[in-house]
Amino acid sequence: MACRYAVLGAGMQGVAAAYDLAEFGQAERVLLVDIDPSRAEGGAARVNRLLGEELVQPRQLDVRDQEGLVGLLRDADIDVALSAVPYYFNLEITRAAIAAGTGLCDLGGNTKLVLEQLELSAEAEAAGVTIIPDCGLAPGMSTTLAVYAISRMERPREVHIRCGGLPQRPLPPLGYKLVFSIEGLTNEYLERAYLLRGGRVVEVESLTELEELEFPPPVGRCEAFITSGGTSTCPWTFAGKLEEFDYKTVRYPGHCEKFKAMLELGLLEPEPVQVGDCRVAPRALFHKVVAPRLAFPEEPDLVVLRVICRGEDASGPVEVQLDLMDFYDEMTGFSAMARTTGFSAAIVAAMIAQGQLREKGGVIPVERAVPPEPFLAELARRGFKLTERATRTLSG
Repeated sequence: MACRYAVLGAGMQGVAAAYDLAEFGQAERVLLVDIDPSRAEGGAARVNRLLGEELVQPRQLDVRDQEGLVGLLRDADIDVALSAVPYYFNLEITRAAIAAGTGLCDLGGNTKLVLEQLELSAEAEAAGVTIIPDCGLAPGMSTTLAVYAISRMERPREVHIRCGGLPQRPLPPLGYKLVFSIEGLTNEYLERAYLLRGGRVVEVESLTELEELEFPPPVGRCEAFITSGGTSTCPWTFAGKLEEFDYKTVRYPGHCEKFKAMLELGLLEPEPVQVGDCRVAPRALFHKVVAPRLAFPEEPDLVVLRVICRGEDASGPVEVQLDLMDFYDEMTGFSAMARTTGFSAAIVAAMIAQGQLREKGGVIPVERAVPPEPFLAELARRGFKLTERATRTLSG
């Protein structure tokens, strides 16, 4: 089955997604679209070199140009678009995909915006298209692994997801390397998180509920804390079915305290303040100044992902733990974050194009749409190593 894809955004995750769709997605062609024509051209050329054929074509477009985006998707007869641009563009991109009659998935990351996308479900269904938000690493891959873990027991009660993109060694000043857009990072740290507690949806402040945890070498001891976006729509989907569903971001020890200090000092306030003759938003200045100081382009990264599900089966209380660790790939030059985020979204885009979803038509949450076993099989095809461990617990 020959499929036609468009990847919107030629950043780290977008280029990785374009490569994955061209390599694994039965692609007839892949358009790599960016507002910067040189970035689109460079990303397409890079992927084509890796493929050894001219399958990816660059296109210049500002995704804020609604008419232009609809025209591109329609005129190129795109089966599925994949949005790898910042999350705040995704609502209008959803409307464009519906107008063009094109399937869509995105990297998401902002739950409030995803809830707005879901309100367009009837329009998408009427247009005969399937749209799945939040298809990156977390939410996305982590969500589907959680659904798989839930399926491994008869009476699941709680799910706990811990995930982080890290440098392979702690780097000062934050023990961190920026592995995606800094706007996405601060969004996760500043927005309130939606969790499931006692079977009900609750809101919790980010950068709270600090805990310690251990991963195999080379990672070792880490900390994890509440951040927004990671649970996506799961608290609503599983309300009344599970008692708990939560997500925490993993970092090297000390990161959370340092970031909270910057927050408390007002360095991330969105409202402009007067500085001499200018008005400057502290958060915008923070993004501009800090991003290059956290880039560390020569330092390889890694990703850790752990999903724990507790409940009961016929033999009594049981816990299922899933672990995945991925590293910068020297052969392709893709970072672990680009691989785990871009490849995950590409798997979902291909499933949409090839009609492999559990539910079709409308705007559908990942946890309802993506079948976990085929998704895990696709991860294995790409060399991801997932370990599963089931243990008996002493009490329910």
